[in-house]
Amino acid sequence: MVPRRAASRLRDLLDRFPAVALLGPRQAGKTTLARALADELAGEAVYLDLELPSDRAKLSDAELYLSTHPHQLVILDEIHRAPGIFQTLRGLIDRRRRKGSRARQFLLLGSASIELLKQSAESLAGRIAYLELTPFTAGEVAALSTDAIDRLWTRGGFPDSYLAGDDAASFEWRLAFIQTYLERDLPALGPRVPAETLHRFWQMLAHNQGQLLNAARLAAGLGVSGQTIARYLDTLVDLLLVRRLQPWASNLSKRLVRSPKVYVRDSGIVHALLGISSREQLLGHPVVGPSWEGFVVENLLAAAPPGSNAWFFRTSAGAEIDLLLDLGPKKLWAVEVKRSLGNPHPSRGFHLACEDVKANRRFVVYPGEDRYRLDPSTEAVPLLALLRGGLE
Repeated sequence: MVPRRAASRLRDLLDRFPAVALLGPRQAGKTTLARALADELAGEAVYLDLELPSDRAKLSDAELYLSTHPHQLVILDEIHRAPGIFQTLRGLIDRRRRKGSRARQFLLLGSASIELLKQSAESLAGRIAYLELTPFTAGEVAALSTDAIDRLWTRGGFPDSYLAGDDAASFEWRLAFIQTYLERDLPALGPRVPAETLHRFWQMLAHNQGQLLNAARLAAGLGVSGQTIARYLDTLVDLLLVRRLQPWASNLSKRLVRSPKVYVRDSGIVHALLGISSREQLLGHPVVGPSWEGFVVENLLAAAPPGSNAWFFRTSAGAEIDLLLDLGPKKLWAVEVKRSLGNPHPSRGFHLACEDVKANRRFVVYPGEDRYRLDPSTEAVPLLALLRGGLE
C-alpha cells in the first residue's frame, strides 16, 4: 500500500529538482515507495541499500560509480550511512547541469529529520528538495474499512502495525520496533545512550503526551541533568519519533507560555510504550485524551500544505489553543481537540486566545460523525471531514 499523495508529491519534486531527500522514521514505507517508483521507471533507475556492505562497497569510489549511471535515477537508501557523499553529488549535479540535465538524478532516503540531514547536505543547497513520508494517515486509510480511523488511532500508522492480522500481532510488532530502535538504530544514528535509560525516557514522554516540556521533572525521574534530557529529546526529535510543538511567539502584551509541548508522534507507539494493546484498554486509560490530541495533531500537520507553520498558544491566565495552523495569507486556523462526543464545546479560554491571535477560522475536532456549528465562529468537525475539506 503506497500513499498516493506522497507518491504524487515525490514525482513532482523529482521532475523539478536534481536531488530529492525522502525522509521518515524507519518502517514508515520509504523503501516501498522508492522501489515502486524504480519499478515504474523500469531500467531508468538503480537502487542501492547502504546498510548492505556490498552496496556501500560500490561507493568506495562514489564519483566513478555514479558517473556510470548518468541517465538513470540513482536511489540511495539510508543515506546517513554515507555522509561524505554530498560533495560528490554536488559535483555530479553541476557537471550534468552544464550539459543540460537538470532533474531526476538522485533520490536519497533517510531515517532522520530534515534539519539533521541539512547539516550534512549544505553543499546541495538549491539543488535538493525535501519530502517527509509519515506513517499511514487517516486520509489514506479511511476507505479501507468502517473502523479504519479507530484502528489507526489504536495501532498507529506504521504499515506493519496497522495491517497486522489482529491487535495482538500489531502490539507485538510495535514492541519489537521499539526494542530494535533502542538496541540497533539509535546507537547507529544518535549518541550512545544506554538502551534502558532511553526506553524509560521514551515511556515518560508517552505518559506525558501533549504536555509542556518539564525538563527538570524528567531529569529528576531519570537521575540525569537537564542538559542530558535535552540531548535525549533532540535525538528522538531528529529521528522523527517525537514532535516538539513550539509555542506561538508574538508581541502580545500577555504572559505567554514559553515551553514547547511534546508528543510521541505515532499513537500506536504511545500505546505500546504504555502497555496498551487494544482499543478497549485505551478507552479506560488516562492517556486516552492526550493520545487522541496527538493523533489529531499529527494527521493535520501531515495534510497541511508545504510551507505551513504550526504552534500551540497558551497564556499564564489560561487562554489556550491546542493547534494553531498558519496555512498561508489570511489562513490562520485555531484547532481545539476534544475526545468528548456529548459536549465538544471549547472553553472560554479558547475563544479569548482566538481573539488574541486573530484566528480566521475556529474548529473543534471531535470523534463524532456530524459537522455542525457550535456558535457563529466555531465549528465542531470530525477529523476526517476536516481533512477531506482540504487544508490547502
